[in-house]
Amino acid sequence: MADTTLMSIPGQVDPVPVARDITPRADGRVDLIGLPRPRIAELFAEAGLDPRQAKLRAKQVYHWLYHRGATSFEAMTDIAKAMRPWLAERFVIGRPDVVEAQHSSDGTRKWLLSTADGHEFEMVFIPDADRGTLCVSSQVGCTLNCRFCHTGTMRLVRNLTPGEIVGQVMLARDALGEWPRGRMDVAEVEDEAEYTADGRLLTNIVMMGMGEPLYNFDNVRDALRLVMDGDGLALSKRRITLSTSGVVSMMARCGEEIGVNLAVSLHAVTKDVRDEIVPLNRKYGIEELLAACAAYPGASNARRITFEYVMLKDKNDSDEDARELVRLLRKFDLPAKVNLIPFNPWPGAPYECSSPERIRRFSDIVFEAGISAPVRTPRGRDIDAACGQLKTTAQKMSRAQRDREAQAAAGREAAEAAPSPAAAP
Repeated sequence: MADTTLMSIPGQVDPVPVARDITPRADGRVDLIGLPRPRIAELFAEAGLDPRQAKLRAKQVYHWLYHRGATSFEAMTDIAKAMRPWLAERFVIGRPDVVEAQHSSDGTRKWLLSTADGHEFEMVFIPDADRGTLCVSSQVGCTLNCRFCHTGTMRLVRNLTPGEIVGQVMLARDALGEWPRGRMDVAEVEDEAEYTADGRLLTNIVMMGMGEPLYNFDNVRDALRLVMDGDGLALSKRRITLSTSGVVSMMARCGEEIGVNLAVSLHAVTKDVRDEIVPLNRKYGIEELLAACAAYPGASNARRITFEYVMLKDKNDSDEDARELVRLLRKFDLPAKVNLIPFNPWPGAPYECSSPERIRRFSDIVFEAGISAPVRTPRGRDIDAACGQLKTTAQKMSRAQRDREAQAAAGREAAEAAPSPAAAP
């Protein structure tokens, strides 16, 4: 049973951040995943190690956690055997619990995950010929209520901690078998232990899962720093994209303190339409948002800002909308790319997807103006893993229902495996 309550915060109001870097555990142990090396050393010292030893052990443990993907202290072979039980009694190496894993017919994989205090959220892995992208969640639920998005129909429960965010990346590496092999100790030369994405299945991360990342800024920043650390998960910031619905007040900090690629959920070019489908627009209007994009640190033609634009039939898909989009991007002289996203339907959705012909026409107008506007191919629709479809299975089916379905399925399998009466001698 979850021991945290729902955060009832309307979408156009900035949520008050909850300062918590660790989710409390019933057994009293501290989960080290999500913690930087100085914080691990601090915890080791508080647990009784002298400062010098705490610093050394923290360096060793940090390497095993984030570079090798160790899931137990027993696997840490350069730590004395007598020390490993001491660590295991006080600390734990966590991963989000997998409640359910689904595979799409197109290769997309979706996991329903659970936190230590019983809240559920989702992550998605999308494989392509030249890359593999992990879509990571930042919150349980969402506070923005975007009308085209299934996640937006959920209430915000709470922010995910750095450990619950980086734990998604680590769990994906577990599932894909992609932890570095070779040296099993801490590298004496900095570059010697680095991990690169070359030849790997998981090459890119997008903060586009459940929640608004900039409304959980500190935890997202701290998690991504671990992902980008050359001594840790070592994924380049150029391979990480953070998507925001337009939290203008946090965008400059995002560029300065995280420095990853920026994607903006634009979805409309007029105030009335964007007010309807992205309620945050009532707080931060389109022109204010685009001005913040123009000032985003690091944005350039080599690192263009991606504008996400979901195609909704007779709502935002006209030729006039396409021309206004071009005008706005030119007005603010933005190094931009537009991702056109065919609307992914979900039960009860108030919109329909634009026709393929209408989407192509919209794309052509933007392309002809010299702005890249590819149409994103929907992925994972058959398992509700496509853009805008994420909503935890817990919202649709209770745990008791899942247990009953699992028991029924097991019963059917047993019945199918048993010999029929006619076949008996």
